[in-house]
Amino acid sequence: MAEKKEKKEMNFEESLLSLEAIVKKLETGEVPLDDAICEFQKAMTLAKACDEKLKAAEEAITKLVKDNGDIVDFQVEES
Repeated sequence: MAEKKEKKEMNFEESLLSLEAIVKKLETGEVPLDDAICEFQKAMTLAKACDEKLKAAEEAITKLVKDNGDIVDFQVEES
């Protein structure tokens, strides 16, 4: 029985590199229209994934965990 291969989710850096490669490919202007549309759709999916990962990272680093386990927003104390 054949095993199903699970699709590995790309990390942020891999997604960004793939997005950059697609942009360079499309910028050449030598991609047939049907292929360009397909590549554009892939690029939009990658851009959305990168945006979601950036937002999640921003949210994670703006939270602090107090000694009692409470999570609070990070605030810079001005002196």
